[in-house]
Amino acid sequence: MPSTLLSLFFQIADRRRGQGKMYPLAPILLFTVLAMLAGARSYRQVHAFIEAHLDRLNSAFGLSLRRAPAYTSLRFILHGLDAAQMELVFRDHAAGLVEGAGLPAAVAIDGKTLRGSFDAFHDRRAAHVLSAFAADGQIILALLAVTQKSNEIPAAQDMIATLGLTGRLFTLDAMHCQKNI
Repeated sequence: MPSTLLSLFFQIADRRRGQGKMYPLAPILLFTVLAMLAGARSYRQVHAFIEAHLDRLNSAFGLSLRRAPAYTSLRFILHGLDAAQMELVFRDHAAGLVEGAGLPAAVAIDGKTLRGSFDAFHDRRAAHVLSAFAADGQIILALLAVTQKSNEIPAAQDMIATLGLTGRLFTLDAMHCQKNI
């Protein structure tokens, strides 16, 4: 049985100093995710969601937050998170939701350029992301932003090494026909 999202958020290290910590990290992360699923797109909207639903959220998850954190507190808390650790937590949770989600037999790796993400005024190229998809479990194993000064080939090599899936079949575009993959 998969763990609850709240219990997975308790696995994330809270890098804030102990002094003045008014809000526990895990409930704030859960409430932020719920607010975003409800359409919140800014810190103020997340704050408004938590404030409007605080009693219901407390009773649903067995918590006892007295008040919603200010939007500035939310910003401070969320900016201090380790993105890699958050990705692992979400990936573990999603893998538990997929029936029979063990090690994938085949992994498809593909890169995509995000439409409309270029900035001609600041001379920035369009954003490019690389994803690893487990076809049998129908789940994204990893998502990586390719840096401006790199390309998809070394990013894919790093992704394969990071995933640590030895003995698995990887499918990639023809441009990845390299000797060292």
